[in-house]
Amino acid sequence: MTCKLSPFAPRLILFAGHAGTGKSTLAKKALPLIIEKTGEDFFFLDKDTVYGAFSAHVMALTTNDPHDRDSPYYLKNLRDWEYSGLIAIAQENLQLGVNVILVGPFSSEIQSGRMFKPEALGIPLETQIKVAWIDLNQDEAKHRMEKRADPRDQWKLNHWEQYSQRRIDPPQHALIQRFDNLHFDPSNFEDLIDYLVS
Repeated sequence: MTCKLSPFAPRLILFAGHAGTGKSTLAKKALPLIIEKTGEDFFFLDKDTVYGAFSAHVMALTTNDPHDRDSPYYLKNLRDWEYSGLIAIAQENLQLGVNVILVGPFSSEIQSGRMFKPEALGIPLETQIKVAWIDLNQDEAKHRMEKRADPRDQWKLNHWEQYSQRRIDPPQHALIQRFDNLHFDPSNFEDLIDYLVS
């Protein structure tokens, strides 16, 4: 099986947002629609898949809590290196002309504006960048996190007031399309897909 590369500028599409908003689910739902509309293949990278086992091992060695993904220790010593590695993988593929879909919070990277600057990311300057920011009010996000019972959410749930202060809105930017995932709306989702491939 051969990968169909884009004959045009490579695409970098992000599904970003805070924990429990449904980023991964929506990204996987969107992928076949994006391929259908563009006629192009995409390399799919979810932060939890790429670094889940690695980060669990490091945190178990250092703090005896393999599920911690939000404590001050994790944020200081591991978080930014996960994102640097994820972006480096995307960078390598985009330089080869391979389209990339990234899934993860990316809150700091988006807030700083770095994710909109190809030169800051070290990717081809002609890369077409689009961001789907998945919104969900914090009460519903907390409810869904409790329901899915992922051990990696436990620190957030145990320190919800502290964690919720980091749930800030993204900046207004032409490359961001926000999607409210409280009640899935197929029409709005179709509009999101059209935006991402435009």
